[in-house]
Amino acid sequence: MKCPFPYSVNPHAPQARERLEAWTREHGLLRGARARERFERADFGWFAALVYPTADAEALDLMAEWFAWLFLVDDQLDDGAFGRSPERMAQAVALMREILGDPAPPRDTSLPPVAVALADLWRRTARRASPRWRARFARHLEQCLVTATVWEAENRVSGAVPTEETYIANRRHTGAIYVCMDLVETAENVEVPAPGYDTPAFEAALNAACDVVCWVNDVYSLAKERALGEVHNLVYIVGHHRGLDERRALETVCSAIAARTDDYLAAERELRREHPRDAPWLEPTLAGMRSWMRGNLDWSRRTERYTSDLVRDGADTHYLESALMEVGR
Repeated sequence: MKCPFPYSVNPHAPQARERLEAWTREHGLLRGARARERFERADFGWFAALVYPTADAEALDLMAEWFAWLFLVDDQLDDGAFGRSPERMAQAVALMREILGDPAPPRDTSLPPVAVALADLWRRTARRASPRWRARFARHLEQCLVTATVWEAENRVSGAVPTEETYIANRRHTGAIYVCMDLVETAENVEVPAPGYDTPAFEAALNAACDVVCWVNDVYSLAKERALGEVHNLVYIVGHHRGLDERRALETVCSAIAARTDDYLAAERELRREHPRDAPWLEPTLAGMRSWMRGNLDWSRRTERYTSDLVRDGADTHYLESALMEVGR
């Protein structure tokens, strides 16, 4: 799989790895040895350094911690029983919605670890941003949680395989990629103004970049997800609906990734034509989208998250720690 954008990595990567480990311990997000081993093999600190290569040290730490939180929640939804219980997830989402509405530290000491960690992340993120950006980010994160909890959980319970069109639209939410693209602005200390963000060209660039990231993830996570019987993967869905074997489905998705990269480049050119005087916010944002597409590919090729014992041993989910999500624990 080729990518036209150059490799880059943040020089603060070693520090981000160290501080991420300390942060997960402080918030009790990784309790068992199996969970910590799996987490360390994924190397989310390095992932953050690849996709936010120009962030300062403090911002990179925050990005890496957001990644840890998002991926740990994703594991609970995708790999365990929690993601097959819409009722339990509705409780958790309601709690997280409350936290996003108030960046003050929580007073309730009985909150589950993921809620406490989210409150910490949101407090530190919100203080760096305008009210408009905070509202957009909170909306994207809530859409991510609701889509993952309701739509995916209902599909798992019913055994439904979504259509390609429906999956592609929802994948941008379940993959939290809108959230991660919002964080480009946090990492770069810029903000896309509403007149720019709401244009067709910006939407086209953003959605193309999001699709490239999500579909690359689906290519590399296919074996892990199929070992768990997961159907929410574009390669599987393309093969299922078009009657293709796995090799041909992979080839089809890889061709689609190349086409969406070209779509992004076309939208990028259009944005520069439309906003000739807006380089201070436009260029860092576009660079962030490019870094996300390239960095996600580099991380996916190297991380052990998708080549772990889970893939070799089948549906072994002993690394999951359900207490992280349980409301009232």
